[in-house]
Amino acid sequence: MNKRKILNDPVYGFIAIPSDFIFDLIEHPYFQRLRRIRQLGLAELVYPGALHTRFHHALGAMHLMGQALNTLRSKGHLIWDAEWEAAQIAILLHDAGHGPFSHVLEKTIFTNIPHEYLSLQIMKELSRQLGGRLDLAIQMFEGSYPRHFFHQLISSQLDMDRMDYLNRDCFFTGVAEGAIGTDRIIKMLDVVDDQLVVEFKGILSIENFLNARRLMYWQVYLHKTSICAEVMLIQAIRRARELVMSGEAVFAPPHFSLFLTNTVTLSQFEEDSTYFHAFTKIDDYDIWACIKAWADHLDPVLSSICQRLLDRKLYKIQFADEPFSQNQRQQIHQQLTAQGIPEDLHPYYLVEGQSTNAAYVSSEERILIKMKDGSVRDIADASDLPTIKALSNIVRKYYVCWMKPLTLQS
Repeated sequence: MNKRKILNDPVYGFIAIPSDFIFDLIEHPYFQRLRRIRQLGLAELVYPGALHTRFHHALGAMHLMGQALNTLRSKGHLIWDAEWEAAQIAILLHDAGHGPFSHVLEKTIFTNIPHEYLSLQIMKELSRQLGGRLDLAIQMFEGSYPRHFFHQLISSQLDMDRMDYLNRDCFFTGVAEGAIGTDRIIKMLDVVDDQLVVEFKGILSIENFLNARRLMYWQVYLHKTSICAEVMLIQAIRRARELVMSGEAVFAPPHFSLFLTNTVTLSQFEEDSTYFHAFTKIDDYDIWACIKAWADHLDPVLSSICQRLLDRKLYKIQFADEPFSQNQRQQIHQQLTAQGIPEDLHPYYLVEGQSTNAAYVSSEERILIKMKDGSVRDIADASDLPTIKALSNIVRKYYVCWMKPLTLQS
């Protein structure tokens, strides 16, 4: 069987499967599950074209990794064939641990179980099934492999993950401000003292990359409508769990039901493989099936939230630079009470939170620029744009979501 397939990708054109083994990984049910998980969750309620999946994104990131490794090889850096394949495997599987609707499950049915941990467990299980053939990829993913630049290509502030999702999300949402010069950035990559760097002549592309990332966060990832929809979905799952815990019958597919009926901690996930195998079976379709069924549930809280999600009758949202005052909260409570909603149910219809955005965090894996004299400097120091340092500042916005379209007064 010919496993060197060529895929037609709407963003990059033709993507070649680089090895027979990688083809086998793509064919595995753990990876095929990503076809049923949208990359941007509920962003389609804002941008109708945002229907791409984590399957698309993973293949795109793998493609960019191949291009980056070829660039480094062309500049004289020795990369063994085993390393070349392992790095592409690591980026291919970097998001395998994502649950339905991005981070919603991390905020509802899991207790301190991040998707990065789940991705690592999936890679380890695949390696166990396949005779340890993912061990090198796992080292790169964890950052324990001695040649550190491989980990930086997988997870850093200039990794192939970010480059693909900015390009892909920009394409499918139609938000042109998110466009970045991926080809040029990759051609400018180099390695100095085992650190990933960008040649000085690529500095303008990096500046654009950071600005594009900031814009995409406010215009897409943290869009007010997406936040509202996610808040409602979280409240629906939270209510369903409470009903299940109190003994009421609530529909759920078997694998998802396991998480609705149990509060799963990290230690439980590690000790009982039942949870791991159930997790690898759930996707967006399970959640949508629940939302459709719950819209007809006898519980008015659960049914009302789910029906509003199905009909796109979303909560109102308001942002502020400071936490909302007690007076503003009281206005909403009074409105909810006037609608006949008991006070103990208000938390389902009134949710506060905050969103943060920092396009560049200098305390993490820094973006390094290789200057003309061969020295290496942080992008914030190498750039003559004052805005680059400003991008390191964390911008925090507070929000409140509530059911009734009411304008708050100070």
